[in-house]
Amino acid sequence: MSALWSVGAGLLLLLLWVRHRGLEAVLVHHRWVFVCFFLLPLSILFDIYYQLRAWAVWRLHSAPRQHAQRVRHIQEQVREWKKEGSRRYMCTGRPGWLTVSLRVGKYKKIHKNIMINLMDVLEVDSERQVVRVEPLVSMGQLTAHLNPMGWTIPVVPELDDLTVGGLIMGTGIESSSHIYGLFQHTCVAYELVLADGSLVRCSPTENSDLFYAVPWSCGTLGFLVAAEIKMIPAKKYVKIHYEPVRGLQKICEKFAEESKKKENSFVEGLMYSLDEAVIMTGVLTDEAEQSKINRIGNYYKPWFFKHVEKYLKADRTGIEYIPSRHYYHRHTRSIFWELQDIIPFGNNPVFRYLFGWMVPPKISLLKLTQGEAIRKLYEQHHVVQDMLVPMKSLEKSIQTFHVDLNVYPIWLCPFVLPNNPGMVHPKGNETELYVDIGAYGEPKSKQFEARASMRQMEKFVRSVHGFQMLYADCYMTREEFWDMFDGSLYHKLREQMNCKDAFPEVYDKICKAARH
Repeated sequence: MSALWSVGAGLLLLLLWVRHRGLEAVLVHHRWVFVCFFLLPLSILFDIYYQLRAWAVWRLHSAPRQHAQRVRHIQEQVREWKKEGSRRYMCTGRPGWLTVSLRVGKYKKIHKNIMINLMDVLEVDSERQVVRVEPLVSMGQLTAHLNPMGWTIPVVPELDDLTVGGLIMGTGIESSSHIYGLFQHTCVAYELVLADGSLVRCSPTENSDLFYAVPWSCGTLGFLVAAEIKMIPAKKYVKIHYEPVRGLQKICEKFAEESKKKENSFVEGLMYSLDEAVIMTGVLTDEAEQSKINRIGNYYKPWFFKHVEKYLKADRTGIEYIPSRHYYHRHTRSIFWELQDIIPFGNNPVFRYLFGWMVPPKISLLKLTQGEAIRKLYEQHHVVQDMLVPMKSLEKSIQTFHVDLNVYPIWLCPFVLPNNPGMVHPKGNETELYVDIGAYGEPKSKQFEARASMRQMEKFVRSVHGFQMLYADCYMTREEFWDMFDGSLYHKLREQMNCKDAFPEVYDKICKAARH
């Protein structure tokens, strides 16, 4: 009882302090207070609800039976929109704050919202080695479902809350992408409800133009209702090798060399300054040296990027065995390194042991509660960007990132880009090795100004025939956007399928110069 009184008294004092300082001042200057005392507990409740729901659906085998009914409901909504005269564009009814993207799309307030309640794993086909899922299935949910069966998917993008639909309509990448490509390249079929309310399946051999046009289209060709994704056998551990490298040229040479080795199941680099990095390579295995097992996903463990930095500071190589699921979601607890700006003491051992089990807060809840003041602050003094550039341009690209942004750590993730039709493909006629350069944090460059600096970055990326991930703030004009992306197939299908009155163009949906 005395403990309850203490907690109650502490909360009362906290509320009085918030009232004295003002809620907006606390949210801007002491955001960790709000995150630790409100968002972390709320995030736990969200997780418990979705885990119980997924368990109940699995136990009752209800997902496949209800899927057809839910899809019919989506078709009915589209047909109702047509009866109303097709006066407004359509979009999914999922609230903008629920997406992992930091961008808040205001278009949902003026477009016709189509409710899509599709969040279940539908079928695991071991014979075909394919899993069929609904678009709102998350990466955390999918790996939790498949791993106990001895399966995984080839590309498991980092954060637990990333959804299949977002990764297809946008894009997704992982340290296995130097073998398998982007997330879209591991998909074998999509099912969509089109602007006329019809249900269509597409694959490389069936409605192939639509299959190749869907990725990166951001929901502007139709509503995704199911996807089929390749599976590969899962193994217990990832044997990971850490190697510190110094000197930008040596870093780029080593990273490119390891990225070309197909015997590496995983390749990843973390740059801690312009000339300091740790290059990591991993191999899937069922055997492990017990003394070298590191269950990095346990709540009390150091954040992964801080753990990796120890090898750089000690100037030594190392080998560890990380349980596969821990490895797949190794950056989740710290949201890469974004959480250190929200909870500055989050990696402190005391905090980790007492409260680490509650981390991370849901990105969706962070968005919902950020307020206009924090949103503007983040927009002007914070970057979250992924630029995809050819491996041959890596050194020049990192130098450009350093001058224009000066944000560290920087994430390096290689991927192979096949010459498939669609919005994103190499300049030549052959498959090419690319790299994702991820910059997340507060720029230290003295001349940084959000719009001008990012337009400079976008110009550089276009000049090397690179691409900008569309979840982030994009400042390009329409002409610049379609110079970066190949819109030939996309525009052809929008014309053929009468999408122009049903969905906005992808540029109008995601670019700051066009968004309402």
